[in-house]
Amino acid sequence: MKCYELTGRTVVITGSTGGLGSAVALALRQRGANLALLDLDQTAAAAQADALGGPGVAWASYADVRDLDSIQTAIDGAADHFGRIDIVIANAGVTTVGPMATINPDAFERVIDINLTGVWRTFKAAIPHVERERGYLLATSSMAAFVHSPLQGSYTASKAGIWAMCNSIRLEVRHLGIGVGSVHPAFLKTPMMDAVHADPAGQRLWGGNKRGLWKMVPIEKVVHGIVSGIERRAETITVRRAHTLIAKAPGIFRPLIERIGFTTTTITEASAAASPTGCHRPSSTP
Repeated sequence: MKCYELTGRTVVITGSTGGLGSAVALALRQRGANLALLDLDQTAAAAQADALGGPGVAWASYADVRDLDSIQTAIDGAADHFGRIDIVIANAGVTTVGPMATINPDAFERVIDINLTGVWRTFKAAIPHVERERGYLLATSSMAAFVHSPLQGSYTASKAGIWAMCNSIRLEVRHLGIGVGSVHPAFLKTPMMDAVHADPAGQRLWGGNKRGLWKMVPIEKVVHGIVSGIERRAETITVRRAHTLIAKAPGIFRPLIERIGFTTTTITEASAAASPTGCHRPSSTP
């Protein structure tokens, strides 16, 4: 497949000042991409933009992925600033560690709202811009989409949901020339993982991710995998070969089912018939 050249393209990244977001932003800038850096911490995002070259190539804005108006304003602002949006990386994410029996419901719902619904809001705000460039949408999922740990039901559910949602959205937009992918990193050293290791439950669960199945992957390796995946407009991005096998196993029959069961005509006709509320309710009979 021909390489999807990054030089001169505009990439939007949510959660841009986090550990993975920062590393990916730097790598993309080194490939010649222009960056729209969106984060809850606008001061940190502005400093990040300055460090990456300033407003000609790196632009920053406040964005809260829990608020559609906020993310819409930020993405529209990025399009106005650069004149185009080619790639969107929905990267904002959080985690928590605690059993269902004792965790606060607000903590559970926050993870789902940021990690899963936040991706949906980001993609929804971006699609009109990305469609014009026949671009690419990428969501940060995790190997937790396929390997489901205890005490992290909200995290594993959100990451599995991202994978499933990306597979669905890809079918909806393929006739528009938009590519959709999900990236599934394993454990890597970031401030989020530092917080997990500082938590007694997280430390007991993962043992600091120092060895065995849960050993950390160097962040440079993950970033290389992400950038090369973007250049391939990949549907699923993993890093280690063993992880690729794990990621492919649940979807082994999916391409065949998609080809036979969901034709482009069916999808476009169903989309045209769809109600903004998500369903047409029949009128009640007296």
